[in-house]
Amino acid sequence: MHYRSLITKALCFLSFSSFAHAYFHVSSPTKDMQWVNGKTYMTTWSKGVNDGVVMFDLELARLSVEGLILVAQNIDAKLGSLSITLNDIPPGDDYYLLYVNSIHGVMHATSPKFAILASGSDSTSNGTTPTGTSPTVTVSGAPNPTAHFATTFPVISAALPILRAPHFAPLLAAGATLIVSALTLLGA
Repeated sequence: MHYRSLITKALCFLSFSSFAHAYFHVSSPTKDMQWVNGKTYMTTWSKGVNDGVVMFDLELARLSVEGLILVAQNIDAKLGSLSITLNDIPPGDDYYLLYVNSIHGVMHATSPKFAILASGSDSTSNGTTPTGTSPTVTVSGAPNPTAHFATTFPVISAALPILRAPHFAPLLAAGATLIVSALTLLGA
Protein backbone atom coordinates (compact mmCIF):
# COMPACT_ATOMS: atom_id res chain seq x y z
CA MET A 1 0.00 0.00 0.00
CA HIS A 2 2.94 2.33 0.72
CA TYR A 3 4.26 1.96 -2.86
CA ARG A 4 0.86 2.80 -4.30
CA SER A 5 0.87 6.09 -2.36
CA LEU A 6 4.37 6.94 -3.58
CA ILE A 7 3.43 6.15 -7.18
CA THR A 8 0.32 8.34 -6.92
CA LYS A 9 2.34 11.25 -5.53
CA ALA A 10 4.98 10.85 -8.24
CA LEU A 11 2.33 10.83 -10.97
CA CYS A 12 0.70 13.93 -9.49
CA PHE A 13 4.03 15.74 -9.42
CA LEU A 14 4.85 14.77 -13.01
CA SER A 15 1.46 15.78 -14.35
CA PHE A 16 1.50 19.17 -12.65
CA SER A 17 5.13 19.82 -13.54
CA SER A 18 4.15 19.54 -17.20
CA PHE A 19 2.12 22.72 -16.73
CA ALA A 20 4.97 24.63 -15.07
CA HIS A 21 6.45 25.67 -18.42
CA ALA A 22 3.09 26.99 -19.70
CA TYR A 23 2.67 30.62 -18.75
CA PHE A 24 2.05 33.99 -20.36
CA HIS A 25 3.28 36.97 -18.35
CA VAL A 26 2.62 40.61 -19.25
CA SER A 27 5.52 42.89 -18.21
CA SER A 28 4.18 46.14 -19.63
CA PRO A 29 1.91 48.01 -19.22
CA THR A 30 2.14 47.83 -15.45
CA LYS A 31 -0.51 48.63 -12.87
CA ASP A 32 -1.66 52.26 -12.93
CA MET A 33 0.73 53.17 -15.78
CA GLN A 34 -0.31 56.25 -17.78
CA TRP A 35 -0.19 56.33 -21.57
CA VAL A 36 -0.72 59.62 -23.43
CA ASN A 37 -2.55 60.02 -26.74
CA GLY A 38 -0.21 60.85 -29.60
CA LYS A 39 2.71 58.90 -28.13
CA THR A 40 4.04 55.41 -28.70
CA TYR A 41 4.28 52.83 -25.92
CA MET A 42 5.43 49.27 -25.79
CA THR A 43 3.65 46.23 -24.44
CA THR A 44 5.98 43.40 -23.47
CA TRP A 45 5.35 39.80 -22.52
CA SER A 46 7.11 36.52 -21.90
CA LYS A 47 5.69 33.06 -22.39
CA GLY A 48 6.43 29.40 -21.92
CA VAL A 49 8.62 27.68 -24.48
CA ASN A 50 6.52 24.54 -24.97
CA ASP A 51 3.07 26.05 -24.48
CA GLY A 52 2.00 25.75 -28.12
CA VAL A 53 1.18 29.45 -28.43
CA VAL A 54 2.45 30.53 -31.81
CA MET A 55 0.47 33.73 -32.31
CA PHE A 56 -2.23 35.74 -30.61
CA ASP A 57 -4.49 38.75 -31.04
CA LEU A 58 -4.15 41.88 -28.90
CA GLU A 59 -7.26 43.82 -27.94
CA LEU A 60 -7.79 47.00 -25.92
CA ALA A 61 -10.76 46.99 -23.53
CA ARG A 62 -12.22 49.44 -21.06
CA LEU A 63 -14.04 48.49 -17.87
CA SER A 64 -16.67 51.25 -18.08
CA VAL A 65 -17.53 50.80 -21.77
CA GLU A 66 -18.66 47.72 -23.66
CA GLY A 67 -16.73 46.64 -26.71
CA LEU A 68 -13.15 46.09 -27.75
CA ILE A 69 -10.59 47.78 -29.94
CA LEU A 70 -8.52 45.43 -32.07
CA VAL A 71 -4.89 46.44 -31.61
CA ALA A 72 -3.28 43.73 -33.75
CA GLN A 73 -4.06 40.28 -35.12
CA ASN A 74 -1.84 37.23 -35.42
CA ILE A 75 1.11 38.64 -33.47
CA ASP A 76 4.10 36.31 -33.46
CA ALA A 77 4.25 35.23 -29.81
CA LYS A 78 8.05 34.94 -29.96
CA LEU A 79 8.44 38.70 -30.55
CA GLY A 80 8.00 39.53 -26.87
CA SER A 81 6.99 43.14 -27.57
CA LEU A 82 4.78 45.36 -29.70
CA SER A 83 4.88 49.16 -29.99
CA ILE A 84 1.47 50.85 -29.85
CA THR A 85 0.83 54.42 -31.00
CA LEU A 86 -2.31 55.95 -29.47
CA ASN A 87 -4.43 58.19 -31.67
CA ASP A 88 -7.65 59.77 -30.27
CA ILE A 89 -8.38 57.10 -27.66
CA PRO A 90 -10.88 58.51 -25.13
CA PRO A 91 -9.10 59.33 -21.84
CA GLY A 92 -9.81 57.02 -18.92
CA ASP A 93 -8.18 55.17 -16.07
CA ASP A 94 -9.82 51.80 -16.68
CA TYR A 95 -8.10 50.35 -19.75
CA TYR A 96 -6.43 46.96 -20.07
CA LEU A 97 -5.01 44.80 -22.85
CA LEU A 98 -6.29 41.31 -23.67
CA TYR A 99 -3.88 38.72 -25.08
CA VAL A 100 -6.14 36.24 -26.90
CA ASN A 101 -5.08 33.08 -28.75
CA SER A 102 -5.69 33.54 -32.49
CA ILE A 103 -6.46 29.87 -33.08
CA HIS A 104 -8.99 28.82 -30.48
CA GLY A 105 -10.01 32.03 -28.71
CA VAL A 106 -8.50 31.29 -25.29
CA MET A 107 -7.39 34.35 -23.33
CA HIS A 108 -3.77 33.89 -22.29
CA ALA A 109 -3.43 37.00 -20.17
CA THR A 110 -4.68 40.47 -19.39
CA SER A 111 -2.55 43.44 -18.55
CA PRO A 112 -3.04 45.25 -15.28
CA LYS A 113 -5.40 48.23 -15.43
CA PHE A 114 -3.76 51.36 -16.82
CA ALA A 115 -4.77 54.89 -17.82
CA ILE A 116 -4.86 56.67 -21.16
CA LEU A 117 -4.53 60.45 -20.92
CA ALA A 118 -5.53 63.20 -23.34
CA SER A 119 -3.01 64.41 -25.89
CA GLY A 120 -0.54 66.90 -24.38
CA SER A 121 -0.96 65.59 -20.82
CA ASP A 122 2.01 64.86 -18.60
CA SER A 123 2.39 61.21 -17.67
CA THR A 124 3.68 60.34 -14.21
CA SER A 125 4.89 56.91 -15.33
CA ASN A 126 7.92 55.93 -17.29
CA GLY A 127 6.74 53.56 -19.99
CA THR A 128 8.81 51.02 -21.81
CA THR A 129 10.64 52.84 -24.60
CA PRO A 130 9.79 51.45 -28.04
CA THR A 131 12.65 49.91 -29.97
CA GLY A 132 13.20 49.66 -33.68
CA THR A 133 13.02 45.86 -33.50
CA SER A 134 9.37 45.56 -32.48
CA PRO A 135 6.54 46.20 -34.94
CA THR A 136 4.45 49.35 -34.39
CA VAL A 137 0.67 49.60 -34.71
CA THR A 138 -1.60 52.65 -34.43
CA VAL A 139 -4.81 52.41 -32.43
CA SER A 140 -7.63 54.95 -32.62
CA GLY A 141 -11.23 55.37 -31.52
CA ALA A 142 -13.22 54.06 -28.59
CA PRO A 143 -14.23 50.51 -27.72
CA ASN A 144 -17.32 49.78 -29.79
CA PRO A 145 -19.69 46.88 -29.05
CA THR A 146 -21.12 47.03 -32.58
CA ALA A 147 -17.79 47.05 -34.41
CA HIS A 148 -17.29 44.28 -36.95
CA PHE A 149 -14.70 42.34 -34.98
CA ALA A 150 -14.87 39.40 -32.61
CA THR A 151 -12.43 36.76 -31.43
CA THR A 152 -14.91 35.11 -29.11
CA PHE A 153 -16.03 32.50 -31.64
CA PRO A 154 -13.08 30.91 -33.45
CA VAL A 155 -13.42 28.72 -36.51
CA ILE A 156 -14.39 25.26 -35.28
CA SER A 157 -11.94 23.37 -37.48
CA ALA A 158 -9.07 25.52 -36.17
CA ALA A 159 -9.51 24.00 -32.70
CA LEU A 160 -8.86 20.42 -33.85
CA PRO A 161 -5.02 20.62 -33.85
CA ILE A 162 -5.16 21.16 -30.08
CA LEU A 163 -6.15 17.53 -29.61
CA ARG A 164 -2.88 16.34 -31.14
CA ALA A 165 0.32 15.83 -29.18
CA PRO A 166 2.15 17.62 -27.59
CA HIS A 167 -0.77 19.88 -26.61
CA PHE A 168 -2.96 17.01 -25.49
CA ALA A 169 -0.23 15.15 -23.56
CA PRO A 170 -0.40 17.27 -20.35
CA LEU A 171 -4.18 16.88 -20.25
CA LEU A 172 -3.86 13.13 -20.71
CA ALA A 173 -1.29 12.96 -17.90
CA ALA A 174 -3.53 14.99 -15.59
CA GLY A 175 -6.50 12.74 -16.41
CA ALA A 176 -4.48 9.61 -15.70
CA THR A 177 -3.35 11.09 -12.39
CA LEU A 178 -6.92 11.82 -11.38
CA ILE A 179 -7.98 8.26 -12.22
CA VAL A 180 -5.09 6.75 -10.23
CA SER A 181 -5.85 9.07 -7.30
CA ALA A 182 -9.53 8.15 -7.35
CA LEU A 183 -8.71 4.43 -7.44
CA THR A 184 -6.29 4.88 -4.55
CA LEU A 185 -8.91 6.68 -2.47
CA LEU A 186 -11.47 3.98 -3.23
CA GLY A 187 -8.98 1.32 -2.19
CA ALA A 188 -9.04 -0.48 -5.53
